[in-house]
Amino acid sequence: MHIAAVQLRNLRLRSSYAEISKILRGRTASWAGQCYRPVQAPRQFHARACLRQEDTTKQLPAFLEAYKRAVDFPPATHDFETFFAKAEPNTEVVLHGYLGNRSDLSKKLSFVRLSDPTLQHSLQVIAFAKNDAFEQLKTVNVNSPVAVRGIVQKKKVKPSEAADTPVSELWELALEEIHPLNDFPKDIIMTPETVFPPEQRYLQLRSDAELREALRFRAQAHNVCKKELEEQCKPPFVEIETPLLFKSTPEGAREFIVPTRREGLAYALPQSPQQYKQILMASGLPRYYQFARCFRDEDLRADRQPEFTQLDLEMSFATGDDVMRTVEGVIRRLWSSLMKDPAPEGPFRKVPYQEVMAKYGSDKPDTRYGMEIIRLDHVLPVDLISKISDLNDPIVEAFKLEGNDNNPSETHKFITQFLDSPAGIPFNTNPHGGPGVFIYNGKQPLCGLQPFGFEAAEQVEDLLDPDHGDLIILQARPRAPFSGGSTPIGDLRRAIHAHAVETAFKPAPTGFDFLWVIDFPLFSPSVDSEPGQGGAAGFSSTHHPFTAPKTPADVDMLLTDPTKAVADHYDLVVNGVELGGGSRRIHDAAVQEFIFRDILQMPAERLADFSHLLDALRAGCPPHAGLALGFDRLVAVMLGKESVRDVIAFPKTGKGGDDAMVGAPSPMTEEALETYHLKLRG
Repeated sequence: MHIAAVQLRNLRLRSSYAEISKILRGRTASWAGQCYRPVQAPRQFHARACLRQEDTTKQLPAFLEAYKRAVDFPPATHDFETFFAKAEPNTEVVLHGYLGNRSDLSKKLSFVRLSDPTLQHSLQVIAFAKNDAFEQLKTVNVNSPVAVRGIVQKKKVKPSEAADTPVSELWELALEEIHPLNDFPKDIIMTPETVFPPEQRYLQLRSDAELREALRFRAQAHNVCKKELEEQCKPPFVEIETPLLFKSTPEGAREFIVPTRREGLAYALPQSPQQYKQILMASGLPRYYQFARCFRDEDLRADRQPEFTQLDLEMSFATGDDVMRTVEGVIRRLWSSLMKDPAPEGPFRKVPYQEVMAKYGSDKPDTRYGMEIIRLDHVLPVDLISKISDLNDPIVEAFKLEGNDNNPSETHKFITQFLDSPAGIPFNTNPHGGPGVFIYNGKQPLCGLQPFGFEAAEQVEDLLDPDHGDLIILQARPRAPFSGGSTPIGDLRRAIHAHAVETAFKPAPTGFDFLWVIDFPLFSPSVDSEPGQGGAAGFSSTHHPFTAPKTPADVDMLLTDPTKAVADHYDLVVNGVELGGGSRRIHDAAVQEFIFRDILQMPAERLADFSHLLDALRAGCPPHAGLALGFDRLVAVMLGKESVRDVIAFPKTGKGGDDAMVGAPSPMTEEALETYHLKLRG
C-alpha cells in the first residue's frame, strides 16, 4: 500500500508539471522580464513562484532598468556627413552622438550641441517644453552617449552670410525623443584645458582632437603604403604575416621571453621578422611586406617603445639600390597624398657613413641648419689644444653657429645660458675636455680669436668664414676611427641648435631633407651594455649578422681585416631621424656560417640557433635585400611630433615601458610561476 501511494503521488506531480509546462509555453511572451528565475532554483520552485507572481512585475534595480532601455536603441538614419549633405526641412531623423553643454534659455526652451561618434562634427539640438524629451534632456549628463530623434529645421541665416557659414550651422534638430545610452560621470571634469594622466588614456583620446586625428592620419598612411606596394610595384608585394612567438637568437638587441608550461622551454618575441622574411625569399615568394609588430627590451626614448610597428619588406633577385628606389616611391606617394609639403623629387642623395660622421658628427644628421663640422687640429697651436683637452694628440673639430642680428653680446648670453643649463652639463663634464667657446667680434683684437694666434686665426677665418657675432665651438676627441652613431661634437652641435630653437635664438628649420646614409662598417666594436651577437671576436655586426659585404674587395677583407670591411647597409634619414634601415643579405649558407663561426666567433650552441636559416639559404636561396621603416617614427615625423607616443593609441610610458592604464607589466603570482616552472631569485 505504501509503495502504491507513492507511485500515485508521483503520477499526479508529473501531471501537474505537464499542465504548468503548457501554461508557460503559452505565456512566454507576456511573462518575459516579469518572472525572476534564480540560476540554481529547483524547477518545481520556479514554476510555482512564476504562477504565484503571474500578475506581479518584478522590480529590477535601477541600473538594469537603464541598461534595458539602452539595449534597444533606435538605429541612426544618417551619419553626420550624410545628414549635412542631404538634410531637408521638416523630415524626421535619428542621430547618434555625445551631448555637449546644455543652455537653458527659459523654462520652455533649451539648446545643446550633439557631437557625432567621431567627435569631428556637431549639430545644434533645440528642445521645447511641448514633450517629455524636454525634461528628460535635463537628466542626461554632458558628454553622455545618446540616440536622438528629431525634426530637421533650417536656421535663419542672412543671405549675405550663407556662403561663409559652415554647413553645421545651417541646420538644427527639434528634439522629439532622446535615448540615453550610458552616463558620463559628473565627477570627471572634461574641458579643453583638462590634462588626463596616462592611467586615463581613453579620456586623453576623447578630449584631445589632435591625438584622435593623429590616429586617423596613421591609418591613412598605412593604406597609402599598402597601395603603393601592391599596385605600383611590379611584381607587386604580397602582405604576409609572420609569427610573433619566435625563438631566442642573438641578433643584437635584448629580447622579451615568453615562458611556456613545458619545463625549460620558452618563446622569444621577435626583434624583427628578419629571419622569417629571408626564409620567404628562399621559398619562392619574390616580394614580401607586412606592418610587423616588433619587440625589443631596450632603454626608452621619445622615439622608442618596447613594442613598435615597422613597415617591413624584402625583395629577391634585388640589390640595395632596388630597395632604395622602392622605398623612395613609398615616401613620394605618402607626401603627395597626405602632406602639404611637396613630395621629394628625384633619387634621394646618398652620403657615406664616414662623410656624415665627419661633417655632422652623427649617422642620422639633420642637414637643414648647416653648422657643418671641420677638423682644425692641424692648424691650432699646441698650447690652445692643451687648454681644451688633456688628451695626447687628440682630433679637434669645430663648427659655427651664426649669430643673431650680428650681436656678440646676445651670442654670449645665449651660449652662457646653454652651458649653465642641464642640457649643457654632459658637455662641461666630458672626460676628454669641455667645449672651447669663442665669439667672433670684429671690434676686438684678432676678432676675438687671440688664443689661436695670428696664423691659426687667419686659417680659421678661411675655413669657417665667420661674421660679427658668430659662435665658434671647438671640441676634442680621441684619435680613432669613427664608430657608433655620433661623436661628442656631433651631440654638441645637435644640443646647441635645439637650445637655439627652444629659446628663439634661431628659427626652427622647415621642410624635409631626405638622404640615404650608406657604406657603414660591416662590424663595430662591441659595447658592454649591448648584448651583440654573443661572439668572442671583440666586435659585432653593425646592422645585424645577416648583412652582406658591399663589394668583392670587402669580401676579401673578411680574411685580412674584417673591421675594415664595408657593409651593403643603408639607412633612410630625414631631419635628424632615422626612419629605417636595411641591407643586402648574405644569401649563401657557407658564407653566413663563416661569418657566424669564424668572424664573430659565436659558440657552437649559438650557431645552432640559426640552423633553420642556414638550411633555407642552403636550398638555393636567391640574392635578396630589404628594409624596415619605423612606422611609428614615420608618422610622427610627418605630423611634426616629438614623441612616437603621440601617434600610438595605447603607448607605453617613458618610465620602465609600463602601460599605466592597464597596469602592465604586472607581478607574477606564485601559482603562475609554478605553472611555467619558474622561481623568483632573491
